[in-house]
Amino acid sequence: MVTIHNDKKAVKGSLLSIGDVAKRTGTNVSTIRFYADQGLIPVARSNSGHRVFARAVIRRVSFILIAQNLGYSLRQVGQALNSLPDNRTPNKSDWTRLSKKFSKEIEQRIESLRTLQAKLDGCIGCGCLSLQSCRLYNANDSAAEFGSGPRYLLGDRYSPDK
Repeated sequence: MVTIHNDKKAVKGSLLSIGDVAKRTGTNVSTIRFYADQGLIPVARSNSGHRVFARAVIRRVSFILIAQNLGYSLRQVGQALNSLPDNRTPNKSDWTRLSKKFSKEIEQRIESLRTLQAKLDGCIGCGCLSLQSCRLYNANDSAAEFGSGPRYLLGDRYSPDK
């Protein structure tokens, strides 16, 4: 067993080369190097100076790749990964806690996309007044009182009383 240090984190376990991590996660070596340089994954140096990683890094890299595909920034991913324990390999409970937070955010995104899908062909309160329905539902750009942007899409409601 070797302890791998990366700033504040230390991880114990068997070691993999950077190439092995890249191959196992379907990425390239430069991506693994970048994640390590950004502090997203813990890394150590072998006696010969090569980067080596604990096997648990595979799950972290996979999580990073999935989160990026979902539109999360590396900063957001790093914050999420920082919620995992420093002193041991994250277990199922740790990952479940993290996934529940992401699941809630993903549900909110899905709801936003459903709203967009339902309203995109109608008036969204953007102020363009170019569509016939916008002239009906947003006459004189009444949605402007709610602020800038697509007000109805953002959740403000059309009120025929106005």
